[in-house]
Amino acid sequence: MEFQVGKHDLTRHGLNEVDAATVDHFLGAADEAGAIAVLLSAGDPNRFPEATDVAVVLPELIAAFGGRLRGAVIARGDESALGQRFGVRVQPTLIFVAKGETLGLIAKIQDWSVYVDRITKLIDRPRGQSAAVAVTIVPQHRTQGVEL
Repeated sequence: MEFQVGKHDLTRHGLNEVDAATVDHFLGAADEAGAIAVLLSAGDPNRFPEATDVAVVLPELIAAFGGRLRGAVIARGDESALGQRFGVRVQPTLIFVAKGETLGLIAKIQDWSVYVDRITKLIDRPRGQSAAVAVTIVPQHRTQGVEL
């Protein structure tokens, strides 16, 4: 598996790897625990270097939300199939799922305050509203003509 750095970090924090055969079991277990499932579709870290950053942030987010989130990493070989299922259009993406419903997606690496705000809104929004990508793909500094 190419995503060794992130995989080791996530495994150390108690996060499992899921694939097409095991994802529904993971989602069901999160539901039974009363938690929101968070799946990381990381992509190839050689193509998407920020995938490693998101992999490091995910366990911290899970800890910060005190039991309200359960996380797993999608196996590289199943990212395409599961990405289609959950509406992933860009990698890396965090996918939030509860009771069979995709609550939303957060694409790319974000500031901590953005994660907390967006995750809180995803968790607390009324169920049944359609899922949405929680962040734009184009960073704001680029739309304002500022280059970093």
